[in-house]
Formats: sequence, C-alpha cells, structure tokens
Amino acid sequence: MIYGIGTDIIEVPRIKKQLEKNTGFVKKIFSKREIEYCEPKRMKEQNYAARFAAKEAFFKAIGTGWRGGIQFNEIEILNDELGKPFINLNGKAKEFFKSNKLKSVFVSLSHLKEFATATIVIEK
Repeated sequence: MIYGIGTDIIEVPRIKKQLEKNTGFVKKIFSKREIEYCEPKRMKEQNYAARFAAKEAFFKAIGTGWRGGIQFNEIEILNDELGKPFINLNGKAKEFFKSNKLKSVFVSLSHLKEFATATIVIEK
C-alpha cells in the first residue's frame, strides 16, 4: 500500500550559489557519505541539487513537511554498487519511519545543467 508520494524540482544554480558561499550549508543539509559522493564530481552542484530535491520530496511524501524535528542530514540519499539511488534514514527520520510502520522507500533522481528533480514513493 502506498503511504505517500513526493516530488520536488530545484534550480541547480541556487545550490551552486550556496556551495560557493561556504556558509555551512553542505554540513547542515548533507551527510558525510553524501558529501564524499558529491565532492569529487565535476558538476557537483547537480548531484547536491538532486539530493536536496529528494530530501524535500521525502518530507512531502511523509506528509509533514519540514517539521517534527527531522533534520535534512538525517535523510541520506546514497547509491548502490550499480548506481541506483536509495535512502538511508537516521535519527528522528528513522524513528518516524518505524513508528508509522513504513516498509520501503523508492527514489528516483534526475538532473540537467539547470534543474534537478526527485520523486519519492513510500510504501506501508
């Protein structure tokens, strides 16, 4: 049974601007493993933007928006050995998932030069 669906789109230049400001944005929003994945990329702003969109889509899919104490960096968007994205939850995000007896999360990411988008489907 589908619990929730979320989708988000973001302009890549907005994320690039945040990366250039170096205000702590990266550490506040992304996990250590996400940073390790994105930093070596030639167009790292696209990868960061896709992950940011996925986090926003996750909040939409759980139906709470960004409240309830879940932090952005508790929602990790990682890739398996074949490159398929998946979500790893930590902290309050993991607690929410367990307390609502949620089963699976499916994630799709896409990015171009100017835009990144993500869709999340949560199964109960």
